[in-house]
Amino acid sequence: MGIKQWAAGAAVVAFAAVGAYVFLDTGRSAAPESTFVLLDGSRQSTADLHGKVTLVNFWATSCTTCVAEMPEIIATYKKYQPKGFETLAVAMSYDPPSYVVNFAETRKLPFKVAIDNTGAVAKAWGDVRLTPSTFIVNKRGEIVKTYVGAPNFPELHQLIEKLLAET
Repeated sequence: MGIKQWAAGAAVVAFAAVGAYVFLDTGRSAAPESTFVLLDGSRQSTADLHGKVTLVNFWATSCTTCVAEMPEIIATYKKYQPKGFETLAVAMSYDPPSYVVNFAETRKLPFKVAIDNTGAVAKAWGDVRLTPSTFIVNKRGEIVKTYVGAPNFPELHQLIEKLLAET
């Protein structure tokens, strides 16, 4: 009987812990400290993003979903950028830099584009290997949502609006 009571008690504690985790939203983790090398050769760090809601998108020119979602990412950026929203597109290390530059220029990407030449940035952000992988970072520098594959853009817009309203 003692083992059954102990197991039931452990189950209650585990259930309560999961409930508190979900309810208190303690699953947010700080965005990793990273240095992004932008197409113009300048650098931007994760710390530079504090105070803004930021979409960090890992992508590749060879990824058909990445290419297909880019017009929606552009529209999202244009809609929310005046309200303090930032977008950073990070090209994967295997993407030839000339392809990335050509893509950014021909598509007139209005946001910052970085090339992760060494793969260190993708590694720091959870060893990103699948593209597209998109992270939503709040004003405090915490990752609040991760999408693998194309985001549900109406849901994403609701989240961005909620995060922009936070102080």
